[in-house]
This record gives sequence, C-alpha cells and structure tokens, in this order.
Amino acid sequence: MAQEDTRKIGILLFPDVEELDAIGPWEVLSYWTRNFAEDGWQVFCFSADGNPVTCAKGLTVAAHHAMADLPALDVLLHPGGQGTRPQLRDDQHLEWVRAQRRSVPLMTSVCTGSLVYAAAGLLAGRPATTHWASLDRLAELDPTIDVRPEERFVDDGDLITSAGVSAGIDMALHLVARLASPERARQVRRGIQYDPRPPV
Repeated sequence: MAQEDTRKIGILLFPDVEELDAIGPWEVLSYWTRNFAEDGWQVFCFSADGNPVTCAKGLTVAAHHAMADLPALDVLLHPGGQGTRPQLRDDQHLEWVRAQRRSVPLMTSVCTGSLVYAAAGLLAGRPATTHWASLDRLAELDPTIDVRPEERFVDDGDLITSAGVSAGIDMALHLVARLASPERARQVRRGIQYDPRPPV
C-alpha cells in the first residue's frame, strides 16, 4: 500500500503529558500497524514544535512531527496529565483543537485530555469520561456533558473519550477493533500480552 494511501493516527505530545496516556495507546497501535501493515494504518507522535517533550514523571519522548508539518489525520489522540491544566486556558491550543475537529474524522482522548475537549466545546451535550479524580471538573467545564463515571471508555461515534492512564490501552484496543476487526484487536492484545489481573 502506498504511503499516501495509508490512514494516519497522530498522538499529541506536550510538556507534562502523563506517560502511559500516550505510551499505552502507542504500544497497542504501533504493534498493530507494524505487524499488520495490510490493514493500511500508521501511527506517529507529534509535538507543537517537533521537539522532544518531558513527560509528567520525567521521561523524555521524541516526536516524529511538528504541528506545522503534520500529515492529514484520520484519528487524533489527545492524552492527559498535568500538562492539560494550562491547556484549558490556552486559547491558541483550544483553537487548534477546534480546527482538528473540523478536519479530523475521529477525535479521541485519554484521561484529562477530555477536559481539553470540553474546554474547546467539543463535548457539549455528549457522553464522555475522564480520570476518576477529574469527573467533577469535566462536569464543571460544561454542565451539558453526560459524564459517565463507570466507563473505561465512551465511544460516541466521531469522538471517543477514555478514563485515566491505563484505560487508554483499553480504548486503543477498541480502536483496533473498530478500525480493523475484533479478531485483529484480539491478536494485538495477545501480542502485547495484555490480560489484566491486578496483584493487589
């Protein structure tokens, strides 16, 4: 399949992004796209300026692209973490999110990434979720949101939100099932040996 025919998933990186919010979905989606290239998808990370970012717990992660040279996306994934807090008041970032909404068919978020979507007006009147500690904040940002506190992820067609941190892995597997097939998602889940049995 030609590169230009390959559909694209972009994962946003920013200072103080929660590591697993971005890396959990990356593990799922990169395993899928690298091992099943015939499905016609690719995934990459990008940051505002294309430079590496330092995550919430000190991990430094490189980006493949800057926003300015970002290929047209089919799916956008906006992670969460402490770095989303300043984004809630960042008019430039919120306008960028709104612009993506106008051009990207499927918008997704992990953890408090949904707070940014709410602040940008994307979740008005829609069901959504976020990290358990930020559910009240989600409702405060837009009281019309149908907050789903018990859901690991909420698929509302062209917009998917997920709960905190590790829930992004579940959401990413759901994405594989939706964009490819449930059987493909099962293959990916087995490949990354994701079968949660918490020891505590």
